[in-house]
Amino acid sequence: MNTVFALLAEQPILYLFLVLGIGMAFGHVKVKGVSLGAAAVLFSALGITAWALANGYEILVPHDVGIMGLALFAFAIGVTSGPNFFHVMRTSGGILLAMVAVFLVGAGVTWGLGQAFDMSPALIAGTFAGAITNTPALAAAGAASGDPATATVGYSISYLYGVLGMLAFAMLALNYGKNDTDAPSPIINRTVRIERDDDPSLADVHAELGEKVQFSRLRRGEDGPIIHPRSTDRIHRDDLLTVVGPEADVRRAIDDLGHLSSHSLLTDRRYLDFRRVTVSNPKIAGHTIEELGIEEKFGATVSRVRRGDVDMVGEPGLTLILGDRARIVAPTAKMEAISKFFGDSARGLSDINPVALGFGMALGLFIGQIQFPVPGGSSFTIGSAAGTLLVGLVMGRVGRVGKVTTALPQTASAVLSELGLLLFLAYAGANAGTQIANAFSSGAWITILLVGFATTTTVGLGLYLIMRYVFRMGGTRLSGLLGAAQTQPAVLAFCNARTNGDARVALGYAMVYPVAMIAKILIAQVLGGL
Repeated sequence: MNTVFALLAEQPILYLFLVLGIGMAFGHVKVKGVSLGAAAVLFSALGITAWALANGYEILVPHDVGIMGLALFAFAIGVTSGPNFFHVMRTSGGILLAMVAVFLVGAGVTWGLGQAFDMSPALIAGTFAGAITNTPALAAAGAASGDPATATVGYSISYLYGVLGMLAFAMLALNYGKNDTDAPSPIINRTVRIERDDDPSLADVHAELGEKVQFSRLRRGEDGPIIHPRSTDRIHRDDLLTVVGPEADVRRAIDDLGHLSSHSLLTDRRYLDFRRVTVSNPKIAGHTIEELGIEEKFGATVSRVRRGDVDMVGEPGLTLILGDRARIVAPTAKMEAISKFFGDSARGLSDINPVALGFGMALGLFIGQIQFPVPGGSSFTIGSAAGTLLVGLVMGRVGRVGKVTTALPQTASAVLSELGLLLFLAYAGANAGTQIANAFSSGAWITILLVGFATTTTVGLGLYLIMRYVFRMGGTRLSGLLGAAQTQPAVLAFCNARTNGDARVALGYAMVYPVAMIAKILIAQVLGGL
């Protein structure tokens, strides 16, 4: 092995990709449905580096590679979360404030016990980051303390219970979630036979029912042509109208308009057709459906949009991003022109938008290095992770500035975030490998484990009790919230597996993930700088 260690010591990039492959090979191994995932890269790098050091060889991943990976991960997460982040801030303020308060209590427990056990600020901050399983927080802790290796030791030892402990609380939530009544409605379409005699316009019907439902087809009489309905069209008794939306809203529309028809307008494609098209035209991305004006241009409508694995109703105010797959209902003869208008190329799924990526990353890294003064004459920086995350959130929310698209396709963002995270974990694990042996030989690992246990339990139990008994949140959604609060993909994967991908898990996760990420980074930054 000495020959191998000598080669890896001389070729750090070779070691980087070797440890990525080894780590993810172990990361995909599941035990009762749970796997370490990307975290296995950290533990693999830690173990291999410690083994090499014991044989007299120091093998490390370059520092700049780790910084780049972390910044890339944070930026991609920000871009993906941006469209929902500010909406959630407005609509779920109480839940978010309660979560941040629990984090602060957890940080207080970590700091108090750490001081009692005479742990250094770097070790305390790293233990906190591991207990809440947040790698960007680890980077912030290491940067603020000036001792990233010691912070990573604390992270590595407290991490395992950070995963297992939160899994236990997620299981508690799922157990009482079996009786939940808040299951979201799937997106469906139904044909309604109109029974109203007041001849309302579709704009009037929209005002009554809300924009969660859309109208994609209209036939007047039994054998009339199927047309694309416009907001100014009036509906009459015995007309057939196709309604698209969440099941509960569609059922309400049926009750309001008439009764469910045995005829399906979807099967007759002589006049109107439907097709999934991929948004790959940069001129389209960043605009709302209403701004595109496809009703006026093509007599068409967007009935729904699939982003990632989630279907959404094609509401007028929905902003499209590159890689969205829009379901278009339009006159059959217009379909080719519509496909060309949207682009409809697989390139839209993978285009990394290098202009936005380059300027966004540069701005985020610059902001991360700005010195902010604090009382007493000292100052602090928010770090590259927080800087790129904040810029990513804004760019994802804005979507477009003039002719420049600021968002990235969801698939491209997912790839960039995973790659960035893996690069950082390899760097962090290799750095910690030079310190971990001392922690175990000195017995310090027991103290770290106890402090991490107390922190994870405080955060997990606090969130469980507050969300269940104060906010009366259903258990299925709460399980997703716990995974997001822990920013832990393993918890999310476990909950999805237990619920067969119930959408409420994803809703709970998306509700708090961006705020949890930012809050934990900033708290770790403060702990490391104390």
